[in-house]
Amino acid sequence: MAHSARRDAPELPDFSMLKILARDQLIYLLEQLPGKKDLFIEADLMSPLDRIANVTTLKQHEVDKLYKVEYKQIVSTSDQICFLIRPRIQTVKWICDVVNADKAVGKFRRYKIIFCPQKFYSCEALLEEQGIYGDVTIDEWAFYLLPLDDDIISLELPEFFRDNFLDGDQRWVRTAGSALNLLHSLYGPFSKVYGIGRCSKMTYESWREQVKEGEQKTHQAEIGNVFLIDRDVDFVTPLCSQVVYEGLVDDTFRIKCGCVEFGPEVMSSDKSIKVMLNSQDKVFSEIRNEHFSNVFSFLSQKARNLQTAYDKRQGMDIKQMKTFVSEELKGLKQEHRLLSMHIGASESMMKRKTKQDFQELLKTEHSLLEGFEIRECISFIEEHINRQVSMLESLRLLCLLSLTENGLLPKDYRSLKAQYLQSYGVDHLLTFSNLRQIGLLVEQQPGETLTVMESRVGKLVNDRAAGKLTDAFSSLARKSHFRALSRRLNLVPKSDEEYNLSVPRDMAYTFSGAYVPLSCKLIEQVLERDCWTGLEEVTRMLNSQEFAVTAGSNGAKTDAQRIILVMFLGGCTFSEISALRFLGKEKGLKFIVVTTAITNSARLLEALLDNHV
Repeated sequence: MAHSARRDAPELPDFSMLKILARDQLIYLLEQLPGKKDLFIEADLMSPLDRIANVTTLKQHEVDKLYKVEYKQIVSTSDQICFLIRPRIQTVKWICDVVNADKAVGKFRRYKIIFCPQKFYSCEALLEEQGIYGDVTIDEWAFYLLPLDDDIISLELPEFFRDNFLDGDQRWVRTAGSALNLLHSLYGPFSKVYGIGRCSKMTYESWREQVKEGEQKTHQAEIGNVFLIDRDVDFVTPLCSQVVYEGLVDDTFRIKCGCVEFGPEVMSSDKSIKVMLNSQDKVFSEIRNEHFSNVFSFLSQKARNLQTAYDKRQGMDIKQMKTFVSEELKGLKQEHRLLSMHIGASESMMKRKTKQDFQELLKTEHSLLEGFEIRECISFIEEHINRQVSMLESLRLLCLLSLTENGLLPKDYRSLKAQYLQSYGVDHLLTFSNLRQIGLLVEQQPGETLTVMESRVGKLVNDRAAGKLTDAFSSLARKSHFRALSRRLNLVPKSDEEYNLSVPRDMAYTFSGAYVPLSCKLIEQVLERDCWTGLEEVTRMLNSQEFAVTAGSNGAKTDAQRIILVMFLGGCTFSEISALRFLGKEKGLKFIVVTTAITNSARLLEALLDNHV
């Protein structure tokens, strides 16, 4: 069941230093406000903070009480208040209201605002406008990177996607550049940097500026090459249903900051439990990258092995029993607990997916990816919408249809949009506007869908003949860049033979053998070529600027040269992480995934909903 790995794969760097630096800086900032103080923390910073400095650590540095920012009147009676927040206008406005309310009743306190990971000019301008700039002290907690596991690091900035790709707000680009600079200073120097996408290019340039500004330290490189990729280079992958175990857990239960909350139905108890999912969980580490169809057989075998280990107790003498209890029993009990939990999670996911008719859903997705039976797919989507199965699922299928078909025919677009709005409410009109703006759900425009070759042929004949030519090609007009990319990069493997998911042969196993993630295929192709040469047609179809820069000394092929840092700007899925792990095992490489946030189809679309705040 396990993938056959090359034995010479290099060791990953130790990223615990990132946590230590973040914790030490936070403690230093808190001590700038000496004495007892109450700490107000923004909701989406609570989980990352817990991974860096727990309540005990905060209490040791005179934090008296902890509160969550809730945008209402505060109940704190402390003379010193510290706010740990994201640089958001809404939160800063609330702090202004708190300070002004205190001033109105003559209450004197000391206030400190710690912006994470940085402050923005707009926040400072608001403090000044509201007349409290002189009443507060301001600091930045440069907490850019949170290691979620040995090979996954997150900036925990889910708003990066909407801000950058929908609103065109580039304020987070410097944050991403600073994160890259931190990794470079601790684990570099990097040899080569490859990238694709406008945001990747700006992030690279921001990082290079910071390298020039800072002092150069020379030490042994632990990371060789870097690949930067924009999320909008590949929207198809995050819109596909995840079928590797970790991805399915994320789709079903939502993994947040490396933790998941399993309900009573999983734990067979009266209460929910919060669990850390990483390589420290010995059962999870063995199944996380597996296709879900293999997981039950693995867990069953594991249960049998565990039972055999327990049965060894039979017939032991007192000395042997003492050794067994002191050396093995604790580990077996821990493994038994983890095994029960993952069996419960698998059963719960199976029940939910059966209710949703998951197989039919996957069949439709695969047909869309392959370009077969599109009319049947549209009928399935219409039924999904009209039965109001799930608002986000319906939207996901519409976007997948649009992306794989290079936009919808005008009559299909109008019909499906009308049905969606009737089912889920006309207030989603703005959602459709957002989806069109970002390119996820668009209507084909006349003349836009001819291929390059067809357009060239059209130029060789006169207008009337060209009109006839266009009519002749009307059946081909739905050819999309995705289809052309799919053929050029072999994203949809030929289905002549049965795909054995137990022994995967390529990255397509992450989608049941039906599709190789475009993002991962691009990374593989560039690394094989050591450049973008030969991929000019691909980058033209992606309409993205690409670059490859020698950043430092290449030197001899050390272990560091086989460690590749891939930075996803706008989010990354667990399916892509599993695909890169597989690729690494095949090629004797190790991939470190750095992402602005972990994403999936639900998170991606939620960020674009009309009621998003």
